[in-house]
Amino acid sequence: MRIDGIIFDKDGTLFDFGATWNPWALELILELSEGDRALAERLAEAADFDLASGGFRPTSPIIAGTNREAAERLASVLPGRPVDELEELLAAKAAQAPLKPPVDLAPLLDGLRADGLHLGLMTNDSEPTARAHLDAAGILDRFDYVAGFDSGHGAKPAPTPLLAFAQQQGLAPARVAMVGDSTHDLIAGRAAGMRTVAVLTGMAVHDDLTAFADVVLPHIGHLADWLATPEDDEL
Repeated sequence: MRIDGIIFDKDGTLFDFGATWNPWALELILELSEGDRALAERLAEAADFDLASGGFRPTSPIIAGTNREAAERLASVLPGRPVDELEELLAAKAAQAPLKPPVDLAPLLDGLRADGLHLGLMTNDSEPTARAHLDAAGILDRFDYVAGFDSGHGAKPAPTPLLAFAQQQGLAPARVAMVGDSTHDLIAGRAAGMRTVAVLTGMAVHDDLTAFADVVLPHIGHLADWLATPEDDEL
């Protein structure tokens, strides 16, 4: 398969979304509500978060949204808290999230780089938070490009941040794979003219993603096998 570069999403792709962000969000809601159960329920509803199960619902716009969008939703039920203040709080808290990758990331990324692939990351989180997460996971130096919604290229599902990676690295978009767990990721990849690889470590299920993906994999640990598969043999 003629692929020269891979651009990854972060949450739900490099890091399992539920294992990483469900406990984080529950703790944040309880902190913001300060023991007020009714307020906690309103915050959860604004985030489309199920307090009973302790997890985001698959319909939550926060899953694929930007940090600013999440702050705006929480501010809608916290009239005394400015959006800018909440956005800063979310960024600070997110940088300390308990990251749970689906596989050992360093060997996977080293193997891809050894095969000559350029690696990028584009997240609708902020770039500083993305860099903090990659550094905490010990893999920041494996990436040739790291961008967030605030990096000046736009946010997914727009294709512009993906095309910025291809241009920066001198790659033809048709020879780049976008790997993500949401329709935002895959729509952006398609619009950029890239191959699209869906993984099931986010909140979406197979049927949500298959219409937008060239292939659906259980997790990123299956990338090497996919790259070695002739196109005619793909399902």
